[in-house]
Amino acid sequence: MEQIEETGMSRRKFLQGCTATAVTAVAGSFFSGCAIDPVTGKNQLMLMSRDQEISLDKQHSPFQFSSDYGVAQDTGLNSYVSGVGNAMLPNVHRSDMPYNFQVVNASYINAYAFPGGSIAATRGILLELDNEAELASLLGHELGHVNARHTAEQQSKGQLSSILVAGLSAVAQTQGEGMGELTQKLGSLGQGLFLSKYSRDNEREADALGHQYMTQSGYNSKGFTGLMEMLNAMNTAQPSTTQMLFATHPMSRERLDAAMDRDSTTYKNTHTRDLNRDRYMDHTAGLRAIKPMIAKLQAADAYLAKEQYDKAETEFMSALKFKDNDYTAQVMTAKCMLIRKKYQEAAHHAGLAKQLYPRENQGYYISGLSNLQLKKPVQAHEDFTACDKMLPGNPQVTFYQGYALDMDHQQEPAAQKYADYIKAVNYASNQYTQHAYKRLKDWNYIK
Repeated sequence: MEQIEETGMSRRKFLQGCTATAVTAVAGSFFSGCAIDPVTGKNQLMLMSRDQEISLDKQHSPFQFSSDYGVAQDTGLNSYVSGVGNAMLPNVHRSDMPYNFQVVNASYINAYAFPGGSIAATRGILLELDNEAELASLLGHELGHVNARHTAEQQSKGQLSSILVAGLSAVAQTQGEGMGELTQKLGSLGQGLFLSKYSRDNEREADALGHQYMTQSGYNSKGFTGLMEMLNAMNTAQPSTTQMLFATHPMSRERLDAAMDRDSTTYKNTHTRDLNRDRYMDHTAGLRAIKPMIAKLQAADAYLAKEQYDKAETEFMSALKFKDNDYTAQVMTAKCMLIRKKYQEAAHHAGLAKQLYPRENQGYYISGLSNLQLKKPVQAHEDFTACDKMLPGNPQVTFYQGYALDMDHQQEPAAQKYADYIKAVNYASNQYTQHAYKRLKDWNYIK
């Protein structure tokens, strides 16, 4: 594809405000050197500094949280989970990291950590835990990944391409097959896009560290073996809700056996401690009250993955009958309606989602796509502009801003957005850059 900066037009005017993706900026700043492993105390080859880990976290964790439908609006539940995580921080190896613990609204089963200390657990996995000791084990395991610097280690070994090369521009690959089929892959929009894929060695080390952290924080070691037993059973059954969990955190019987061995030897003296089941049940009562609805969302998501959209819609409608004021249920329903080309219904559910959670991005994004399909470019542009203000840095939003302006016959600002998009994805060839380039050429911005 001919690049815009090679044309004879005024680059200053046309490319004003164009920026490369944050991913490219971060990738270009890495350096090589030696560091001390914070866990083992030994020298290690490390290409990412502490500040770069924190920077990578700040750039990517907000997008992953948003792809998981944002931080849960249950402030009591968030405070409880955060309190359990924070209580373990005096015992970790890297106590100077800016840790934060979040519950995210997603219904699938997972927990994850970013290298700067942002840690999240989905509503789906919290419903699978039985007590506070298991919650501490789950968060302790994710703390283990941060403290062992597993993401930085992957970068040092050249294994982080899914984050640093694909990055935000990969969203373009998950949005659909073209202008007439924008919604074909929205059922799994962004899920896991920014997450590290750990090795089995990484998992073993995170297990050992998590087990250590939770017992040192006063918990019964049985909480960790209980977590491993639950994960091993799920790994054997392979439900669709755990696909991302085991893609990023490979599970094996070996991990369970190792946990049971530590429990019966190193941490045997913790067995008299309480698992704090009653406290966990009290603090998750509100979440468990909507477990039937979340099960419906999980079933609908499985049907979406199989492209059985009629069955997915039935499950979504059933979920909304149980609880119609759940943000995630409304957004997921709106996505399904988009896929089914029921654009008015999609706009309706996206609009309800915006009312339910006005500070979260996805409701506006799906509303914008719906309004494009309904030939309402002004409303679509307002939606995508709101997206960009809440969660800046997504080049796909920039493209859709241009597309909405184009539809509204606002050629000059549309051209600017198309140029911004092409520059932001570093001239990668996809259906969106091809569309943007064609429009710029049609308008004689490119010779």
